[in-house]
Parts: sequence; C-alpha cells; structure tokens
Amino acid sequence: MNNFLDFEKPIADLEGKIRDLESLDNGSDLEINEDVAKLRDKASQLLKTTYAKLTPWQKTQVARHVDRPKFKDITGQLIEDFTPLAGDRGFAEDHAIVGGLGRFRGQTVMVMGTEKGSDLETRLHHNFGMARPEGYRKAQRLMTMADQFGVPVLTFVDTSGAYPGIGAEERGQAEAIARSIQVSLDVRVPVIASIVGEGGSGGAVALATANKVLMFENAIYSVISPEGCAAILWKTRDKAQDAATAMKLTAQDLLSLQVIDRIVDEPLGGAQRDIPAAIDALGDAVEEELNGLQDKEPGELREERRRKFLAIGRLDGNA
Repeated sequence: MNNFLDFEKPIADLEGKIRDLESLDNGSDLEINEDVAKLRDKASQLLKTTYAKLTPWQKTQVARHVDRPKFKDITGQLIEDFTPLAGDRGFAEDHAIVGGLGRFRGQTVMVMGTEKGSDLETRLHHNFGMARPEGYRKAQRLMTMADQFGVPVLTFVDTSGAYPGIGAEERGQAEAIARSIQVSLDVRVPVIASIVGEGGSGGAVALATANKVLMFENAIYSVISPEGCAAILWKTRDKAQDAATAMKLTAQDLLSLQVIDRIVDEPLGGAQRDIPAAIDALGDAVEEELNGLQDKEPGELREERRRKFLAIGRLDGNA
C-alpha cells in the first residue's frame, strides 16, 4: 500500500526501509534477511498498536481512504452474474448509485450501492459517490421491483452525502431521499445494508434503512460530516477533530447506541490493506444476517424494520 495517512507515517517509514533492504538482497545475504524479518515484526506490532487506539478523527480518515473497497470490488467478489439496471424512468441515469440483479452465494438478490470511483476519471463519472435525485429514484424503482418478485435487497454504502448542487435541489433532492426511505420501510423482503466507508447524511440513510445494518469497524456513519458540524457549531472547519469525537460516528459508538446491528472486523491496518479478505468477511456477515431473516413473514420483516427505526433515539427504547 502506497497511500499512507498522516498518523501512519512511522509505519510508512518502516515499510520503506523494508523495501530498500529487499531491493539490496539477492536472496543469500543472511544478515539482510534477519534485518528484514526484525523490521517486519516491528512494523506489524506498530500497525497493531496504532490501529488498536484510533481516535474518531483517525477512523474518519481511514473510512475516507482512497484505497478502501469500492462497490465494484464488492460486487466483483461477492455477486455472480451481476446485471446493472439503469435509469429512474423519469429523468436520467445517475452513476453515483449503481444497482441491479445478481446472485449472492447462490441466492438471487437485488444489490445496489454508492460508487465513489478509484481514479480521477471514474470519480468524475460517478460524481464521487454523491447521488442526484434520479439516483435515489432509481433506488426506489429497484427496491420496488425486488419487493414485487420477492427478492432480498443488499445495499453497500460509501458516500459523503447526496449531491448538494442547484440542479439536484431543483429536481427534488430532499423528496427523493425521503421517498427512498419510505420505500425502504415499506418493502416486504429482507433488506440488509452495509456501511463500508463513509455513511454521510440522508444520502446514506436512503440506502441504509434496513432490517440489519452492518458496518466495517473503521467506517463512519453520521448525519453530517465532522467538517460540516464544526463549521456550524464553531464557525471553523479546524474543529473537525473535536466534532468527530462529539458526534459518536464510529461503528463502536453506533453499536452501543443501537443505530447499527453488527460490526464487521477488518484486516489489520484497515480494509484497504487486504481488500479481498475484508470483502470475504463482509460477505460472511451478510450471509449470516440474511439467513436469519429468511424464515420471517413479509409483514413481520416490514414491521420489524419500522419499529427498529422508530425506536432510534427514544430514551425508553419503545417505538
């Protein structure tokens, strides 16, 4: 991994030394081999120590890491015969939200998620994962289709939020998000959402109103970004670290608040260090949760989902 975060600089320095020594080694220098082994142990221990005590702001940085698993990585590894379905049948195709039919470990599912892109060209194509109203209306269409045919819905969320442009607002951004939440609450099939990177604002909730909400251990999920919160409360984005701590946006905080249902462990050093292993762990968690919902009646699934979200934030815990 070449893209290191600020707090990972000591780790980067050690791994750089390892690469330098390996470039000098012809395979027969025992002294160099021993030095490399010692440095590897030291780097591994430093990585473990660093990631065991990440602050909320550092977790925010990890969640935003450019090398985190993307929706295309997840569908490529977990979904067989993925067939994208495009358009909202009203205005246009939105590329920030990608969705379609496929098979997840032998079962037909409707899968959708936000795609940020992996380089400048794809990031521009997918609008950095920030959907416009037509994206959420496409999501509504796909969820309604899944409900019609009795197909479970799997969503994977990684977005800083819905696109805030003038055109999006003119075309009813808030209404489109609200309607997506309404459709999510109304469908009578299992819905499982996974927060894999950033879960930002209503743009994330629109795809995460599910029976079960999973979250990678270094992902974040909040009503606003730490920078946006700091700008409102302290009139400066420089307080973003303080905001991140106060907002309780980490997976561990949200599990204790019963906003999410399960934390999915990441490889040491974050999902970006071993994407296949991270996606496998996510797939195992999704499969287990999906199996737990299969025997429930359609009406029961819908009622449980509604009670779950009505209960969030209530002091007595009763909906």
